[in-house]
Amino acid sequence: MKTAVPCYYHLDVDVSPERVAQVRRILAAHLKYWDLETLVEPVCRGAELLLRAIDEHATDKHISIEMWWNGQHLITAVGGGDRRLRPDQDLRSCLERIAAMSDGWGCCATDTGSKVIWFSQRARSGERVPLVPTVPTPSLREVLRVPRELPVAALAAPAGEARGVLAAAR
Repeated sequence: MKTAVPCYYHLDVDVSPERVAQVRRILAAHLKYWDLETLVEPVCRGAELLLRAIDEHATDKHISIEMWWNGQHLITAVGGGDRRLRPDQDLRSCLERIAAMSDGWGCCATDTGSKVIWFSQRARSGERVPLVPTVPTPSLREVLRVPRELPVAALAAPAGEARGVLAAAR
């Protein structure tokens, strides 16, 4: 794991048996792009379990998948619009498997009544990388241009007149 820049990815998909493998490849590609190859298998396996369970039990197959990487944890969330889906009953075996293979997981309801199921994978201690520092802002020497040379008369003029000449030179 080389990158510690915070990353975010969002995917909307209609779940079907054919789409599960396609979504797995898409998620794997993004994790590899983020240099998180060691998290590809557990994250894709967890997402695949959720997608297959949703395909089997949900009536509304339109879902959203989101992934967040903060430098130490990758959180994957799957949210669907099916209000009748009961994760504690319909997805019980799926959630047990996700709990066993992830570092943390949870389920919550949204304001619209849909469900969001999430799980997290932590980068192992040898793989943690501090966040990339922000680029410092340029110093005044880099930002300000060197002023044009002022005529010698402006430097010798009384204070009130010099201000007018300096303002005109800008």
